[in-house]
Amino acid sequence: MSKFETQEDLNAVIRQHSELLATQLHSQRESLFPPDASKSMRKFTSGEAAAVLGVNDSYLRKLHLDGKGPSPAISSGNRRLYSAEDIQSLRVLLEKTARRPGDYLPGRREGDHLQIIGVMNFKGGSGKTTSAAHLAQRLALKGYRVLAIDLDPQASLTALHGVQPEFDLMDGGTLYDAIRYDNPESITKIIRKTYIPNLDLIPGNLELTEFEHETPRALSNGNAGLFFFRVKEALAQVDEQYDVVVIDCPPQLGFLTMSALSAATGVLVTIHPEMLDVMSMSQFLRMTADLMDVIADSGADMSHDWMRYLLTRYEPTDAPQNRIVAFLRTMYGDKVLNAPMLKSTAISDAGLTKQTLYEVDRSAFTRTTYDRAIESLNAVNDEISQLIQKTWGRM
Repeated sequence: MSKFETQEDLNAVIRQHSELLATQLHSQRESLFPPDASKSMRKFTSGEAAAVLGVNDSYLRKLHLDGKGPSPAISSGNRRLYSAEDIQSLRVLLEKTARRPGDYLPGRREGDHLQIIGVMNFKGGSGKTTSAAHLAQRLALKGYRVLAIDLDPQASLTALHGVQPEFDLMDGGTLYDAIRYDNPESITKIIRKTYIPNLDLIPGNLELTEFEHETPRALSNGNAGLFFFRVKEALAQVDEQYDVVVIDCPPQLGFLTMSALSAATGVLVTIHPEMLDVMSMSQFLRMTADLMDVIADSGADMSHDWMRYLLTRYEPTDAPQNRIVAFLRTMYGDKVLNAPMLKSTAISDAGLTKQTLYEVDRSAFTRTTYDRAIESLNAVNDEISQLIQKTWGRM
């Protein structure tokens, strides 16, 4: 058994392992997404495109035959395939003849305020990042203008969208640049376009922890001001450019999470229905309430449009989980989303290649496995979309 003689020896090994892993991950990305290591969105079958748009496949076929809208690609099997850009173009076309405004472009209208959704929990494995990533992508595919923000220093949301923090963010580029106390950048300089129309990204990395370290120093020096407004003030710079902001919060109740809570108009708490997770959530909720009281006492408006619990990694055949789900629904009523996110090998297998289920092709899985997972995700995310619409007074 090897023994570390000094702290420096252990540090050297940890640093070596970190660099080795980062190099291997970079090589994996280049092999998965050649030639320039950038991701692209897959094409959708006509049935998938019609479902996303909320029309019949036969109607899309008629538009194609009439020469209206973008021309889909034709597969070797003579199937029509639509890109995400094609779907967005079809939205614009269909909106012109829609019965009601917003049927195909559901975003903000005059008087609607920006929806900022904080996805949070401080228990690992609660499905927080998976939920945030699929929510942001689904809303973008449904026609909302979405900004996804990775506030988690572990940066899993960032990696899912094709950005490797160790290589792509060597000179900054996270939200920390816009909320730091020393010469903050404009948030517009750190927003990145993604390979999905309507979806922009502010990536994350370990640099975000600097905000946790600097805030106490700034407070002691009297320079922090109302630190919990930092995220809100940064987002105000791009308020008119988006309909929805989805924030993947850190798995802890630190200064970043407090600032995100102050900015949020909606709060989504992920819950894995296991007893240890529920016990942990009890502490999380108590601490959150205490912190929100402190922030409110400082003059902040801590009212939110909505707050919901999302059941994640749920297995309907698991009797103990069902008892916990019934327990939670009895306690919290309609604060628990009707739709749970089911546990699925399809979602985890997609993650192995740094993709969401919306990005992988259905043929990569058995039809039953894929359909079950995608229906679960769509039900969750469309229920949240309805909350957004209700907040804007449309339901």
